[in-house]
Parts: sequence; structure tokens; C-alpha cells
Amino acid sequence: MAILKNKMVFSHLVKTAAHGVARNKSRSFLTILGIVIGITSIMMVMSLGEGAQNLILGQIQSLGSKTIAILPGREPTGPASAAQMMSDSLKLKDVNLLKNKSNLPFAKAVEPIIVGGGTASLGNETYQVGIFGSSQFIQGIWDMTLDEGRFIDDYDVSNNLFSVVIGSRVKEELFGNENAIGQKIKLKGISFKVIGVLSKEGQGIINFDEAAVVPWTTAQQYVFGIKHFHRVIVEVNDESHINATVKDIEETLRNSHNISGDDKDDFYTVTQEGAKEQVETILNIFTLFLAAIAAISLVVGGV
Repeated sequence: MAILKNKMVFSHLVKTAAHGVARNKSRSFLTILGIVIGITSIMMVMSLGEGAQNLILGQIQSLGSKTIAILPGREPTGPASAAQMMSDSLKLKDVNLLKNKSNLPFAKAVEPIIVGGGTASLGNETYQVGIFGSSQFIQGIWDMTLDEGRFIDDYDVSNNLFSVVIGSRVKEELFGNENAIGQKIKLKGISFKVIGVLSKEGQGIINFDEAAVVPWTTAQQYVFGIKHFHRVIVEVNDESHINATVKDIEETLRNSHNISGDDKDDFYTVTQEGAKEQVETILNIFTLFLAAIAAISLVVGGV
């Protein structure tokens, strides 16, 4: 008897719901649509957040567990401190001090990097590129592979040569299917000889497909006309020496820049582990924030 009564109640509820939907077709349709969009939005936001986190962490992973990046200016803590990233506090004397084994006993390599942008051109063809001034060291750090030719070497750097390694997209835009090795292109109006073409990598935080890599000496003196560096990369001989080397870097640069006591540093260091923690925290908060907005949309749609 109880089962029959429950069936009758359920049947009545179904009929009532069907009658309500039929009587308010437009409202019912919009409600269902809102719920579907809300659920889809939540799923997409969570998926995109996870995808972005994996992409960024993958790029950080490529920095290497034995690598320390030194950046000029004070460590940014928000939009108001972003201008500090334009500081010119890292100079050649700092690089030479860091290369001194007595200052950084666990350092395997110390190399400066210059980062900027400009136009690459060949005849009437032009293309906006990211310009990296570095040495052969950057190839191993960022796992850059060559499709053709060779990479920047010590001879290019020490002799301020106008040699350039271009990304796959740059090659396609300027040369098409033609051979690029040995040809001349212009970077910011300055003539360079193409010595290598990078393999196609696809989009990333650093898109090397649209890059041009030149000797840092040439980039500093001729391309950008500056006397400072945008990055200095330190590779240690073992990851167990990362923390000790960070302290050595801080002591060396504070002495070099005459920073004492509680005065704030005009540089900061980034390690793989530290960067991973910061990125994970920021992206998790961002993903949850967007998911909350999507959830509110879902509730509103249900109402």
C-alpha cells in the first residue's frame, strides 16, 4: 500500500512539473539554458586553470633544479612595484664577481641575458620578434634545439659578432621555404648573418618560434645600447647547493652595490622551487575565483 502511495505521489510531481514547464516554456528554457551554461562554465574554468598551471609549471621546470635566476630591481609584490622590474642594477662587474669561484664556490656557470624586442626584416618582409642576447649557455638551460645550422658560441660573444639564430616562425615569415643559413637579415635596422634556425616548439611562456638570439655583447653594445643586463643565470654543480649559493649571491651583490643593514636589495633571485610555489598559489586562487563566478551564474540561472 505504501509503495502504491509513493508511486502516486511521484506521478503527481512529474505531472505538476511537466505542466509547469509546458505553461512557462520560455522561462523553463532559459532556466535550463542557464544551468547548462553554468555547469559548462565551471568545467571549462577548472580545465583551463589546470591547463595553464601545467603549462607554466612546465616552463618553470625547464629552468632546471640547479639553476638560479637573478633579476634587477626589488622583488615585485604587486602592480605598484612593477616599475622596479625595469631597474638597471645588474652590470658586467656583477657578472665578473659572480664568476669568481671565491664568491660562488658551488657555481658551475654564470651567464648574463638581455631581453628585448624589435623588428626583423628582409627586403620588404618584416616581423616582430623577441630578441635575446646571450651565449651558448642559454641553449642548454632552455633546452633549445636546432633545425639547421649552429648556435651562438664563445667566439661570437667574445668578438661581438653580428650572428643570429632565428626561430622557426621568423624563418617562415622572412624566407618561406628558402634556405636561411648564411643569409643576412636586419634586427632593428642592424645587419646580422643567420647562423642557425631553431626547431619549432609551439606557444609557451617564452615563444622561441618568434625569437632571435644574438651574442649578448652585440645586443648590449649595438642592438639596445645599454650597459646592464635583464637577467643573470647561475647554474650550480648540485641542487643541494641552491640555498647556499643564493646566500652567496646576495652577499656578493649587496657588497658590490654597497647595500648594508636593513637597506632593501636592488635585485632578487628566483629558483625553480620558489617559482613553482608562487605560481601554484596564484593560479589556484585565480581558478577558484573564476569558478566561484561561474557557480554564482549557475545559481542565478537556477533561480
